[in-house]
Amino acid sequence: QVQLVESGGGLVQAGESLRLSCAVLGRTFNTYGWFRQAPGKERECVAAMRWSGGLTLYSDSLKGRFTFSRDNAKNTVYLQMNSLKPEDPALYYCAVSSSAVQSRASAYAYWGQGTPVTVSS
Repeated sequence: QVQLVESGGGLVQAGESLRLSCAVLGRTFNTYGWFRQAPGKERECVAAMRWSGGLTLYSDSLKGRFTFSRDNAKNTVYLQMNSLKPEDPALYYCAVSSSAVQSRASAYAYWGQGTPVTVSS
């Protein structure tokens, strides 16, 4: 059975950093992704990574501030978020897919429960 367990969300001030973690239990997948969804907005892909390496996609608006990394031995992925801004608050989800790396949420079969990120100005 596949389970995704996220952690690391919280409340920070603008300009500070947070690191989200997502442990994937059960098996490995071809693609791992981080998404976020703010109230009243659609879910958007923050970043997506090929587990075997060599390809990581980032949202253009977030590139340079967010970094997606992984620990193969632990089947865990991380999202390092730096210089957080007032527009970054959302529920952040990790997800996994057997498909090629992509940003479409519909391609991801399993999702974590979401971890909230709040940024105070």
